[in-house]
Amino acid sequence: MSTDASDIREHEVAVDLPAPDDARLRFIGRIRTPWTTRETCPRQGKPDGPICRVEVFEPWVAALQGLDVYDHIELLYWLDRGRRDLVLQNPGRDGNVFGTFSLRSPVRPNPIATSLVRLVAIEGPVLVVRGLDCLDGTPLIDIKPERCAFSPKAAPKG
Repeated sequence: MSTDASDIREHEVAVDLPAPDDARLRFIGRIRTPWTTRETCPRQGKPDGPICRVEVFEPWVAALQGLDVYDHIELLYWLDRGRRDLVLQNPGRDGNVFGTFSLRSPVRPNPIATSLVRLVAIEGPVLVVRGLDCLDGTPLIDIKPERCAFSPKAAPKG
């Protein structure tokens, strides 16, 4: 996480951060993608994007039971390498300034991201997916099925 003033683009505004209240998140896995820098990472995941792997840690592997009936799942992850102190951002470096909450930028006070991805396969503790847009090694916070009431609506694959 960078809060270096030299990382700020023209017209951007950073604030001093208060002490964290500590939400005590537990990372339940790690995401493996082909991207190692922000410059190479896509701004939005694409349904036909490259295969990515989501490694689920113990004791959470058992929680994957029943997920295979879904074609799409939502991943929530922690943007651990993003700065957290900008309130105004200049994403295009063109002088058009936007408030952080009006952007899908990885620069957020609480850098939580979500992606709706296509579930290609489940290989033991690993989800094989398409449609991600995060850096390799990103910590996984949660996995949810695509919108559902209280139980799976899809018939089992296969």
